[in-house]
Amino acid sequence: MTIIEELNWRGLVADCTDLDGLTKRSASGPLTLYCGFDPTGDSLHVGSLVGQLALRRFQLHCHHPIALAGGATGMIGDPSGKSAERNLLSREQLDSNLASIKAQLSRILDFDSKANPARMVDNAAWTAGVGYLDFLRDIGKHFSVNVMVAKEGVRSRMEGEGGISYTEFSYMVLQAHDFYHLRKTLGCELQIGGSDQWGNITAGTDLIRKTLGAPSWGLTFPLITKSDGTKFGKTETGTVWLDARKTSPYRFYQFFINTEDAMVPAYLRKFTLLSADEIGALEASHRSNPGAREAHKALAREVTSIVHGKTACDDALRASEIMFGGGLDGITESLFNDVSEEIPTRDFEKSRIEGPGCPVADLLVHSGLCASKGQARKDIEGGGIYLNNSRVQEAARAVVLTDLLFGRYLLLRKGRRSYVLLRAK
Repeated sequence: MTIIEELNWRGLVADCTDLDGLTKRSASGPLTLYCGFDPTGDSLHVGSLVGQLALRRFQLHCHHPIALAGGATGMIGDPSGKSAERNLLSREQLDSNLASIKAQLSRILDFDSKANPARMVDNAAWTAGVGYLDFLRDIGKHFSVNVMVAKEGVRSRMEGEGGISYTEFSYMVLQAHDFYHLRKTLGCELQIGGSDQWGNITAGTDLIRKTLGAPSWGLTFPLITKSDGTKFGKTETGTVWLDARKTSPYRFYQFFINTEDAMVPAYLRKFTLLSADEIGALEASHRSNPGAREAHKALAREVTSIVHGKTACDDALRASEIMFGGGLDGITESLFNDVSEEIPTRDFEKSRIEGPGCPVADLLVHSGLCASKGQARKDIEGGGIYLNNSRVQEAARAVVLTDLLFGRYLLLRKGRRSYVLLRAK
């Protein structure tokens, strides 16, 4: 399977300036391509994984990927897909964001390969020293305002209430200049990006044709959405980030394990590096026995391992098991804290479990898991009550200080999935 065949099979081709030409060129030998990532924040989000993984797929097919960190374009802000003007960032903010994003890109692309290393560039390196008049004379003259305003990203903003500033209107020219520069200096023939980048990408291929007379291609992949068409990568608690400090590996894993059944096959193709045979087997399992959630687990495991590494993925799996009654032996406090954020929490006075302790029935009522002590006793006798994921055998069981997890928590469970975390004060 060639790289273009693979992208098609994975559902990753939305538009291409010349798909037949690109197919022939990619089959004739390694080509250099790039995808840009603007550092408008200190972390990329899960939606940007498609572009990163696309670069990685090209690299695995022996092509030469370039990850462009937009230190220059990030100061302007891309109007594509935005309904309002971005806040402009300071140079200091951008530099800090760039450092964080470069580290995230390094987890997916192989920059150390001896045979075919990926490269990372910052467009500030070739943009910062360009004079305004020189840029207008040498680059700006090749752009028709009529064509620019017809581009979807610009037109939608012009038709909106807020309009578009000259600053953001200029973004297309800057991105086109990036492609031109990379084509001229590094032989970069292909730019890839989300479908909202189509106007910016074709501006680059047009500029290269007019100035260099050299071949170049643009390819976009579909923007990822949920089954109802809403934006991918958002949860009730906000955006799913690639930075573990903003979205923990456990929460990241949970985001993918909770994928809608209908979207699992598509996400396996788009967000993992699993082979067609491996994905085919998972899709068959998903169709025949969706309740086993084998495909969900594979999706969550593979993406978490790619972004956060195997150790963090293993920890996320362990944390996930806690929610299904897994043992707590050897679990770290930080991992437990990740899980605790998903559980209803109530405070209680630590003094209640000092000395001889407090009957577990009293704490079940305090937690709200049981309406009365009598109900608590019945639930215990029925085998449906757990303390720290161990079944409570006797209604007379007293909870004492040594039962506290990390010196402050008691994890109570009724039945299979009704949890309450009691926090000692």
